Amino acid sequence: MKWLSLLPLAGISQAALRFGCSTVSVQRLDPLVEPGSIPSAHVHQIVGGNAFNATMEGDIGEQGTCTTCAYTEDFSNYWTAVMYFRHENGSYKRVPQYANAQLGTEGQDERNIKGGMTIYYTQKDFYDNGDQYITAFKPGFRMTVGSPTVDSIEGAQAQPGLRYTCLQTILTRGYETPDFPKEPCPAGIMAIHHFPACWDGKNLDSPDHQSHMYSTTKGAFQEADPCPESHPVRVPQVAYETMWNTTVFDGMWPKDGSQPFVWSFSDSKGYGTHADYVFGWKGDSLQRAMTDNCFFHGCGSPGVQGVLKTQTVDEMNACGVQNTVTEDIGSDGWLDELPGQKMPMRFTA
Repeated sequence: MKWLSLLPLAGISQAALRFGCSTVSVQRLDPLVEPGSIPSAHVHQIVGGNAFNATMEGDIGEQGTCTTCAYTEDFSNYWTAVMYFRHENGSYKRVPQYANAQLGTEGQDERNIKGGMTIYYTQKDFYDNGDQYITAFKPGFRMTVGSPTVDSIEGAQAQPGLRYTCLQTILTRGYETPDFPKEPCPAGIMAIHHFPACWDGKNLDSPDHQSHMYSTTKGAFQEADPCPESHPVRVPQVAYETMWNTTVFDGMWPKDGSQPFVWSFSDSKGYGTHADYVFGWKGDSLQRAMTDNCFFHGCGSPGVQGVLKTQTVDEMNACGVQNTVTEDIGSDGWLDELPGQKMPMRFTA
């Protein structure tokens, strides 16, 4: 088993964005799959702009007043389900999130980022922007990846961009699984979501939020295959990394050693992992970055300006959304059941 470090990549100078976004909200809303439903079927953790609400339409980049992301021109929203620990007595508690490595000023570690996720926009791979023009998303664009209805290992294996890493340290890379790790992980679990990067060039969305896109990703930030004629427009490869601090439950694993973690939609295997994206960059800011040769924090980092405008970690953490759904989601105490799981799931992708 080989563990790769992020550190050797820091000096490479090719176009790619990697930045932190602190948590903007944790609640049962899903404006893509269940627009207008208050509450939605299961809990999500959301980062990005404060225009997030139950029904999101139009140019999101012009609707927010603050963002939890390092780049102040990015009012997009990024979200996934929430991970819970299931005690052997049947109760549940939300797994806390923590900041990834090298998200601070000029690529330093920054432990004060409030939960959240690491967001990537890459072109070809970590090392090269390739020879293909990358078209930034248009206002109103949105998409999802994965589905909570996937309930088999075969189904999970068929989506190489959706994986988990059992972290030995915060820098562990290079070993991914399609299901939850089966043993305690010394630095927690990293959930990884790679979105498709081939667009049909016409539709900002589709009824299932996926058909307007086509995935050629191989996962692990490898170079993707060419886009097909049906979806000829190469857009940025969007990816999320979420660091779940499962170590706080190390002394509570079931006596039989069974894997105790579960997604907020009752998936105890991890097969149904999924994520949502609503584009919200202001003006030409994302296109400006994609046509530059900056790499990671060279594009700008918290409090240090680059081709993109930035803000400090304190400013990131200060942005938030008042919850529309008020309920106990297990952040402090224990729950008898997962929020909303007596409701039927309405995901149709």
